[in-house]
Amino acid sequence: MVRVMASGVFDILHTGHLSYLEQARSMGDELVVVVACDSTVRVRKHEPITPEDMRLRLVGALKPVDRAILGGNGDMFETVAMVQPDVIVLGYDQTFDTEALSRELADRGLGDIRVVRAGECADDLNATRRIVNRIRTMGDSR
Repeated sequence: MVRVMASGVFDILHTGHLSYLEQARSMGDELVVVVACDSTVRVRKHEPITPEDMRLRLVGALKPVDRAILGGNGDMFETVAMVQPDVIVLGYDQTFDTEALSRELADRGLGDIRVVRAGECADDLNATRRIVNRIRTMGDSR
């Protein structure tokens, strides 16, 4: 059995998220998705629009997802050690360097984990920031 791990914020679910998770699911037999906790989102991106418990529930309900877990606010490698994936799939827009991440995983003795990057979804409004900007623009036109 090949366990795949994907991770993200998943704030305002959209087709880009679904494409990412479908791609990740196609790379193995089981997909575990790590949903970033609110404190991590605040530090790395923005104030979350949707609270972590809602994001976790929504992601867990998606067809490609076998299990969704809430990420911690500490060392991300602790979560990797807990999940024990064979493959980590990064979103096309995630800032991790695949080679550097592979080296760090090996240096930490986390086994032979393959790190790959998902492709971009071509659908319109496939990013949360685009959706938020579109909503703002719609409100401005009244």
